[in-house]
Amino acid sequence: MISSQIWSVATIRKDCGTPTAMDAQQSVFEVTRQSFQTDVVERSRSEPVVLLFWTEQVAPSVDARKTLEKLVDQYQGKFALGLSDVTEDQVIARELRIQALPSIRVIVNGGVAEQMDGPQGESAIRTMLDRLTMSSGDRLRESLDEVVEREDWDTAMAILQQALNEEPHNPKFKIEWADVLLHKGQPEEARKVLATIPEDEPERLRPATRLELHEESAAMQPVDQIERILEETPNDLNARYEIAVQMAVRRDYEPALDNLMFILKTDRSFRDDIGRETMVRIMNLMGKNSPVAKQYRRRMFNFMH
Repeated sequence: MISSQIWSVATIRKDCGTPTAMDAQQSVFEVTRQSFQTDVVERSRSEPVVLLFWTEQVAPSVDARKTLEKLVDQYQGKFALGLSDVTEDQVIARELRIQALPSIRVIVNGGVAEQMDGPQGESAIRTMLDRLTMSSGDRLRESLDEVVEREDWDTAMAILQQALNEEPHNPKFKIEWADVLLHKGQPEEARKVLATIPEDEPERLRPATRLELHEESAAMQPVDQIERILEETPNDLNARYEIAVQMAVRRDYEPALDNLMFILKTDRSFRDDIGRETMVRIMNLMGKNSPVAKQYRRRMFNFMH
């Protein structure tokens, strides 16, 4: 079972004695009543502390320890691991209501934020750790992905407004805000937001590129006129380029890339290699993990080499 912030661990403090300092670099440590206040409660205010209740006599709890010790290295300091052997001290386990082995309690800001009781697979533990260690920007991206996929821009704006109210200077939130403004057809507002984001900020290129394409498309012929031109002269590379830009603005990325691939194969030198250059720009809009972007990146690479 997993729950959120279900009780405070402060009740353990009365039995803790004098706190002892611990090495701040120690990611894995033994939990004791004497050091609980310092090692667990205070440390949890700066990073999640995962407590594992285990014993050598219960094989699944030994497996859980091995899994968590491996994961604490892989997560590179995003959480600390405290080990409590219940055969040596049962007080902490009793206070935290441990009734099965292995059991996991995650302490954040002095309270229990997550719990898992009984044997757990590595994937379940990873899911919990990902949720705990996810940055605010990652959490925002996770919330936005679904609404962006269905082009629900009003909901996206509401999510971002709440995020910016909480963290008005967070550049990740501003980047997404600018991008959604462009999707809603508000380039001037997006330009104002972009002006407040440092140019070296990761991901700023995405809305900046989208703004460039919006500006280009505004000066182009309507799509229906371009389509009529291509019906009569399908090798008109300028028309191919214009319709690719218009499609990219509408998020019709695959046909946009097809038209640009046509330009690349027909005349690599057309407008100083604008076919390849604009393919790269559009793939930047789609994100590194886009399967469509990966497919066209391979096609472009294979043609050029």
